[in-house]
Amino acid sequence: MKKVFALLSVLVGLSPVAAAWASDGAPPLEAMQALRLETALAVAVADNPSVEAAAARMAQARERVVQARSRYWPRLDAGASAIRRSLSETDRTGALAMSRLFDPSAEVADPQEIYGANLTLSWTVFDGFQRKFSVAAAENARLESDEAHREVIRLLLSAVAGAYHRAQLARANAAIAKADEEFNTRQVRDARIRHEAGSGSLSAILNFEVQVNAARFRWIAARQEYDTAIAALAALMGLEEAAFPENATLAPLVPETEVEMRTPETGSEIPFAMSHRPDVLLREKIVRRVEAEVSAAKGAFYPVVELAGTVEGEREGDSGLESDDFGNAVILRLNYNLFSGGADRARLREAGARLREAEKNLEDRRLSVASEVRDAISGLKAAQEGLRLERENAELVRRNRDLVEKEYQAGQESLVRLNEAQRDLTQARSRLALARVSLQQAWYALDTATGNSLEIIDSSLP
Repeated sequence: MKKVFALLSVLVGLSPVAAAWASDGAPPLEAMQALRLETALAVAVADNPSVEAAAARMAQARERVVQARSRYWPRLDAGASAIRRSLSETDRTGALAMSRLFDPSAEVADPQEIYGANLTLSWTVFDGFQRKFSVAAAENARLESDEAHREVIRLLLSAVAGAYHRAQLARANAAIAKADEEFNTRQVRDARIRHEAGSGSLSAILNFEVQVNAARFRWIAARQEYDTAIAALAALMGLEEAAFPENATLAPLVPETEVEMRTPETGSEIPFAMSHRPDVLLREKIVRRVEAEVSAAKGAFYPVVELAGTVEGEREGDSGLESDDFGNAVILRLNYNLFSGGADRARLREAGARLREAEKNLEDRRLSVASEVRDAISGLKAAQEGLRLERENAELVRRNRDLVEKEYQAGQESLVRLNEAQRDLTQARSRLALARVSLQQAWYALDTATGNSLEIIDSSLP
């Protein structure tokens, strides 16, 4: 955890005080000037309960591997017994007669107390390779849990990025609404001055006041959307009570870079996805695990050879066993099942059917991933083209609004035309903000579709 917080101080450029907090393991979010997406992703991976649950499943899978490997080791068992037995009259008479053949003064106690102890060492020499393939199946199941863990992280990162970008867009829309409010507030002030000077109308003042209220309403709606998105982001990041620190804010929405406007290549992105997507790798490991299970099922058609050694002692009437009371034996057992009602063959056929299912699931997943990557690339190209148009259009609309404002101030344009020009500018700025967010989200959608989002987060962690 300390490593994660130390990383956060580097990512967001925290103050020295915040960096000290990070080294002590305390959350530095309260001291952030601006939360970047990379930081939000790192915090989510470190603290999210779903990731921790997946890590617990990984631990279970590792222990199952240990259990499977334990079958290669000998088994050592110790036992002890104490028997109190009351003989029937017939048994007592027979035992007494037998004893007196050797000792005329012998007596047989009734009831009898017999004490025993044993130590057995057994080792399976050969079991038709069932141990070998059971270990292979368990190892592949462990690798499956690793990939399942990474898949949880991949989906979590995608959700965090989506919430982050929604919050960024809402924040940008709130800023646009605030700028619109300030513009119309300035117009209200100017209109009042003109009205007081006798060159302006009351209707112009009322018009601009209506526009101010409309801008304030849009600002309220944008802030509500921002609060909703930021709450979702806090929950995904695993913050306590899903509450985002009051002093923390998001990094501003910045203009696109040349790298973000480059065109991705389908020919390289799809092969990358096939070798990096956890859900694809998971299904590949499922195939290998089921292949091992098929081989393990074939082991039932081989004999089982077991070697055992035992030391066993028994004494009557006294629990203090001595060395003379013990004997030993070495046993080599061979067991070969001749008939089990067809159960072994049915298990083999069942495993074969599971293998065919796993292979088809892998094939289906590869097709789905290829389709996702192509869709993501298509969406990215559309986002790039849309951004180019919206950027150009926003500049044209701004220039037009400025000209109309000057002409209105000079009495050459109508109030209605100024309202239209300002409304067009507000809408153009909103569309430009949406286009920029859409581009960032489109890039992250492509990284998610190819599995590159995991490579990015892995490379950022120490």
